[in-house]
Amino acid sequence: MPEHGGNLDMALQRFGGHARDWIDLSTGINRQPYPVGELPATCWNALPSKSDIQSLHHAAQQAYGADAPILATNGAQAAIQWLPHLASRGRARVLSPTYNEYAAVLSAAGWEVTETSDLEALSGADIAVLANPNNPDGKRYEPDQLLALLPRVGRLIVDESFADAIPDLSLAPKAGRQGLLILRSFGKFFGLAGLRLGFVIGGEADIAALAAMAGPWPVSGAAIAVGECALLDRKWSDATSARLARDSLRLDADATRLGWTLVGGTPLFRLFETGDANRAQERLAHAHIWSRVFPHQKGWLRLGLPGNETEWARLSAALAR
Repeated sequence: MPEHGGNLDMALQRFGGHARDWIDLSTGINRQPYPVGELPATCWNALPSKSDIQSLHHAAQQAYGADAPILATNGAQAAIQWLPHLASRGRARVLSPTYNEYAAVLSAAGWEVTETSDLEALSGADIAVLANPNNPDGKRYEPDQLLALLPRVGRLIVDESFADAIPDLSLAPKAGRQGLLILRSFGKFFGLAGLRLGFVIGGEADIAALAAMAGPWPVSGAAIAVGECALLDRKWSDATSARLARDSLRLDADATRLGWTLVGGTPLFRLFETGDANRAQERLAHAHIWSRVFPHQKGWLRLGLPGNETEWARLSAALAR
């Protein structure tokens, strides 16, 4: 399997301790999660109804500003697994470096996969994939820039897993155009990755095909209840976006004092050039703080944002050592 953040088992094996001792900053998951509260018993003892799922879809359309068909999925990853089966195998191009599951899943399904760092090189692909903002470097593309690609590709897959705090970047309001599919992750911004909830927004035919792959109960009752409530809570989302914007600058300042250079990032994670990322990761790991390194870039270290002042103090102390 491709390597991912969140691999805390590796940190425990190498550096010891218990999971509860660690601050896992290797992912871009918000460490101040949405307050779930108590859920009704029907979340656990009844199958989700069609109307329940429709209510969740309506909440997501409102939250994302989308007036197009939408499908709730078991995390954005579930949709990624289905993408190769939307069309006959052909040429896939992935704008890289990015989330490494796309190339792996498409290759495993028999697609001819090319990874490129040039947006224009996606032209001519039967499936073109990019993330906006990108993971791990946070690179951003304006919506009109991406829409210009649509006539030149069979399908354009835009992963907006980190777009919640940057809504102006989203193509969701333009969804419904033929060949355009937008993936959204719920768990990252709302800090509830374990809920396994995501969405795909697109044209009617593609969403119908994906729904057939998903089956009659694509998400759990708990995901429906929590997701609908959180997506409609604009007060929480606005406050969280403001906090993340402030905290990302705070992390940049701490890293700059070490001589690290900001490569890029989003309000949920920052990517730094450290010179020696393995050494930097090890230094943080001795303080039981886990980070993300990248084999293809020996200096790159990615850090999520601490969730409270105690975590900030631990990170600052570890960086200062």
